[in-house]
Parts: sequence; structure tokens; C-alpha cells
Amino acid sequence: MQKKIAIVAGARPNFMKVDPLIRALHSRNLQTELIHTGQHYDTNMSDIFFKELGIPTPDVHLDVGSASHAVQTANIMIAFEAYCQRAKPEWVVVAGDVNSTVACSLVAAKLGIKIAHLEAGLRSFDWTMPEEINRVVTDRLSDILLTPSPDGDQNLLREGIPAEKIYRVGNIMIDTVMRLLPEARKQTILEELKIQASEYILCTLHRPANVDSFESLSNVIEVLETAAESLPVIFPVHPRTANTLKSHQLMARIEGNTRIQLLEPQGYLRFLALTSQARLVLTDSGGIQEETTALGIPCLTLRENTERPITITEGTNKLVGTDVKKVLSALKASLESNSHHKDSENYSPPELWDGKTGERCADIFESLLSRKEPPEATQESAA
Repeated sequence: MQKKIAIVAGARPNFMKVDPLIRALHSRNLQTELIHTGQHYDTNMSDIFFKELGIPTPDVHLDVGSASHAVQTANIMIAFEAYCQRAKPEWVVVAGDVNSTVACSLVAAKLGIKIAHLEAGLRSFDWTMPEEINRVVTDRLSDILLTPSPDGDQNLLREGIPAEKIYRVGNIMIDTVMRLLPEARKQTILEELKIQASEYILCTLHRPANVDSFESLSNVIEVLETAAESLPVIFPVHPRTANTLKSHQLMARIEGNTRIQLLEPQGYLRFLALTSQARLVLTDSGGIQEETTALGIPCLTLRENTERPITITEGTNKLVGTDVKKVLSALKASLESNSHHKDSENYSPPELWDGKTGERCADIFESLLSRKEPPEATQESAA
């Protein structure tokens, strides 16, 4: 009987990461099962992504829904353990740094199932971030670590992970960006919003430090109000952000500004259409730091740290913190400059962000499942 690879997706960013891997594994006739934990359950945050990305209906849906970190993690573990005991996969592949990632890794490790971590080795070195805890624990439990960039390799080696477990494969989310960018450009969202390409600012924020308190969200609104004096601001509002806007009576303030357009969470294609044609992106999302770097779109990240430093050293991202004066100064400088923009003749994305990461991952799994030596070039790049 063919050995089975269980691929876990639970939250919106996971879907863009597992899709290229599933496609590449299927092209080699390797048996996979897609497990959707249900960590994101809003239609625009989950189900629509499967439709737009062309991912088959999940083989298993755990339906865990929302809860505190502890409760959600525990519920995923209970449901995923039952799946593993029934299906007996040879490998479990987890992606990113969400609760589903660490929960399924813990289950697989205790059941003696091999674990592969897709997007391994990223570090913010900020232990106040739940994602950092999830990353470190998952990497420690994993049998192979599939990294997107050299800093990931270096972090893992520094933590004592053996070099033979590390494979630098590139950024798998960029596979999805490149595959679907032509379709995204066909979307009519710019016409619907009455905006022109390269003549608007896109904003997306969801991290607790930016949106969970009256003070932090007031600061964000001040930044958006000032930004809107230069260009229209498009702001798809994450459910977490929307809750704080409503609970602190801030929604009226932002809705009263005709230069700021609030949107519901967007599907992947419509959001990619917005990202790829923006003059500038304001975000606190790790994934969007990567997408803007791949697309050559200037990005200001409203955080004090990032687990994706390559988007700064080789990309279009700038870490600006959360102090309003510093953010506004960086905003002004970015709007006045075309450096690191997609039109720059000297700009190119980081190495291996080339749309072929899924294939490199499939090479590794094909070799491991057939008990052959994994690709030497991949191992050498990690050493």
C-alpha cells in the first residue's frame, strides 16, 4: 500500500502554502490527504480560498472553530489524534506558525509519525508572540525542516538542529502568487472601488499589539487619516480589527473619512489584485511582507520585529514600528521615493522565490518515501 502524506491547513495563510505542494505531489502520483482543522471558519477567511486556489475539497475537516489558544490547540489535538490513529499517515506536513501547526506536530510526534515543517526556521525572537512559540516548538519536533531563506537555515543550525534535517526550498507561498497573478489582474475590484493602479495605499492589520486596544487602534487610525491626505486608503478589515473598532466606538470616526474605504475580508484573488497594484502597503502580516517583496511593491510593517528579515535586506519591506511619528515619517519618505519599487530595473526577488518551491519539496518527499537519498543540492544549500 502506498505511503500517505497528511497535509494540514487550518488558517488562511496555510492554504496558499499547501496548494503548490499538493499539486506537485499529485503530479508524481504520491498519495496525500488534506486535513482542514477549521481554525479559520469565516467563508472569506477559509472556504473561498479552496475554491479560488483550485484546491480539492479537504479529505478531512476537523471543524474546531474559534477559541482561546489553549482550548483551540487542545481541540485540534484531540481531533487530529483520532484522524492519525485511523488513517496512519507516514508523514504529517504542517505549514507556518498557527495553532494548527503546533497542535498537529505535537500529536504526530507523540504517535511516532514523521513531521515536515513547511516554512521552517523563521524567528522574530519575540516570545510575546504566540506564533514564535508555535514556530520554535514545531521546528524542534520536526524530522525535516523546509526553509524559505538562508536566515531560516542559520537560525535552526544555531539552535542545534542537525544540518541533514534542513532543506532550503524557497518560499512556497510565492508559487501561488505567481500562478494566480494573471487571474488576479483580471479582477474588477479597482474599478468597483473607483481607484487607479499605483494610486492608492492598501492597509491590512490584525495583530493584537496594533488592534486590540483603544490606544493602539487610535494610533492606526491617525496614520490612515494622514496617509489618506496623499492617496486613497483601502482597508480590508480583519474580524479582530472590526471587533475593536466597534467595541471602542471608533468605527464612526474612520467611516466618516471619504478617503478611507473599509472593506470586508477579501478572497485571495481580489486581495492579490489590490496588493499587486498598490502604490504602498501598510501591514503587520508576515505573509504580506513576503508577497510585496515578491511583487516589488513597497511595504511598511507596523511592528517592532519581523521573522522575515530577508524582506528587508533583499526585498521591499521596511520595519517602522508602531510609534505614530516614526510611521508617518517612513510613510512620507516612501511616497516620495521609487526605490525598491517594481519598476526599478535593478530589483529582483530573493533567491528561490521563483514559483518552483512546491516542486523542490516534492523531490524531497519522493526521495524519502522511496528510501533514496534526498537531493544533494538541497542539503548543501542548508549546510
